[in-house]
Amino acid sequence: MAIVARAGARKTLSAQVVEALRRQIEEGDYAPGDKLPAEPVLVERFGFSRTVIREAIAALRADGLVESRHGAGVFVLGSRRGLESPELFTQATDRISDIIEELELRIGIEVEAAGLAALRSSPAQEAEIQSQLEIFGDLVERGLPTDQADFDFHMAIARATNNGRFKAFLEHVGRRIIPRVKFRSVMGGVDPLPSRDRILFAEHTEVAEAIWARDPERAREAMRRHLLGGIKRYRALTRPKPSPGVPDKA
Repeated sequence: MAIVARAGARKTLSAQVVEALRRQIEEGDYAPGDKLPAEPVLVERFGFSRTVIREAIAALRADGLVESRHGAGVFVLGSRRGLESPELFTQATDRISDIIEELELRIGIEVEAAGLAALRSSPAQEAEIQSQLEIFGDLVERGLPTDQADFDFHMAIARATNNGRFKAFLEHVGRRIIPRVKFRSVMGGVDPLPSRDRILFAEHTEVAEAIWARDPERAREAMRRHLLGGIKRYRALTRPKPSPGVPDKA
């Protein structure tokens, strides 16, 4: 993919910034609650562009090391040294094969989570799923980013299993479980599937309605379709584009 090739150099630069800041956090140069230097300071320190610095901060944020506070800056949450899981979802990637493998793993976990949520969810947990679905839908209508809302919807289902292991898994992995968060962090902010959100909302709705209907098999199947749909969408990015003037036989 040409778009991946263009991102290669920037990936290397942003990875350097991530490595340096992560090391400083883990070694205690920045303690929990400390504010990271402002973006212009980091640009001057590393000698890289604002785009590279923003990608690095996004990667640290996705890994749960920092958080952005509106109008205040970026603050350290703490070191994850000794708490690292195998690098299943934590590394930024520009490889479609990595995204697909991660979605396949999620099928093994989240399909069952949907089924358990249909069996065990309380009225309050069902209301939380509905709330997260509505938030996602509102963002879609307004054309705003849905990354966090996507993650929050899946977290609501994990909590509704009333099995803390599902919740702990998603919490530990964090927003990087959402493929576009990781993929976009090495693509200079490019969204590989910009028209996908309405499809995701429809898929989320099917999952939620099956849970509300207390139908575990329907919920499992809806979640399976949702994640398989993601695999199909990312796999389509690897197909060669037809040359101008050549009909697409697909």
